[in-house]
Amino acid sequence: MPTFIMLSRLASGAVHSPHSLELLEQKAMERVRKECPNVEWVANYAVLGPWDYLDIFNAPDIDVAAKVSTLIRSFGHAHTEIWSAIAWPRFKDMIRNLPGGKE
Repeated sequence: MPTFIMLSRLASGAVHSPHSLELLEQKAMERVRKECPNVEWVANYAVLGPWDYLDIFNAPDIDVAAKVSTLIRSFGHAHTEIWSAIAWPRFKDMIRNLPGGKE
């Protein structure tokens, strides 16, 4: 199953306390699990910088990944960005089979 990296940033004023942030996360994840039961969560991180959260998940295809992103945006008025990712060992196997991949 393809792997996706999602960066999320909550809109200013989306939450008013640490407790409301946890409730927002619970509601968002309940909705994602209900609407996208075949998504496998790999990792979740709070990050410093222009984004608030980094999530790594596996989804059957880009359509399901986009659905996850859309659901997250609808909670907390978040901005999201999704990247597809290839595991490093798989990427190395892929480039070895390209013309000029072995020297």
